Amino acid sequence: MNSASYRAWGLILALGGVIGFSFRPILIKLCYGEHAITPVTLLFLRMTVSLPVFAAIAWWLARGGASGVRPASITGREWAGIALLGFVGYSGASFLDFLALQYVGAGVGRLINFLYPTMVLALTFVFLHKSPTRREIGALVMSYAGIALVVSNQLSTGSEGRLFVFGVLFCLANALCYAVYLVAGGELTRRIGSMRFTAWTMMVATVPAVLQFLVLEPVSALDLPPKAWFYVLLLVVFATILPVFMVAEALRRIGANHFAMIGALSPVVTVLAGAIGLEEPLTVLQALGGVLVVAGVLLVSLKPRAA
Repeated sequence: MNSASYRAWGLILALGGVIGFSFRPILIKLCYGEHAITPVTLLFLRMTVSLPVFAAIAWWLARGGASGVRPASITGREWAGIALLGFVGYSGASFLDFLALQYVGAGVGRLINFLYPTMVLALTFVFLHKSPTRREIGALVMSYAGIALVVSNQLSTGSEGRLFVFGVLFCLANALCYAVYLVAGGELTRRIGSMRFTAWTMMVATVPAVLQFLVLEPVSALDLPPKAWFYVLLLVVFATILPVFMVAEALRRIGANHFAMIGALSPVVTVLAGAIGLEEPLTVLQALGGVLVVAGVLLVSLKPRAA
């Protein structure tokens, strides 16, 4: 495969992965609308149905994958990191996302979740003592001003307004968990490989989801109508398994900078799909706020070219 074809497939995989992740909140909202399913049950189904695929990928990679060369064994310290990040980065963040989507629209939730690169930046300021540049400070101000515009017309003192605030806070907590996962998982990913790290963290993340379901939900919660099962399967296959590996391969082929530009389509796709498919309101003020969020995140994510 020549270099042009190699990069072209990287762009195609990036676009497919971004669109897959963009439809995750839409599918979650459709599940909620179809049946009185709880976030606990929905997370349990998402993790357990996808578990065999991630287990098979982990086994294949342990045997050498496509190259046939077995990778180095994972150390005890690396296993501890995988366990912690699986709990926080996938299970915790996903549960917060599922909770949030009970109270906020899919488009609003995706825009808030999209703030995670700005939180990665903030974490490096605090824990790595890296001084922010003027460009980065401007990007942070732009992004959070945009979110203020997005949520401003839905804030009220009534019960709906209070539930909306809870949803926004859950979204912010989700973005923070994912940012912690990215910052703490960077070194682990470099040592054991992105696909192997992803497969194992997804498997580990299944444990709290299963325990949570067994403690909080009856087995009868799995008695879902066929249409709800259909949405669950779409969520697992097209908004979890496929995009996870498509994005991992796309990053390897085209790099983080180019992927960031394609990734900026994610909240746009979700907002438009939510407006069309779920009839979520889309005002001029929200659209302007969304533009500010995407522009600010791009300023943070894209590395300046060397002079």
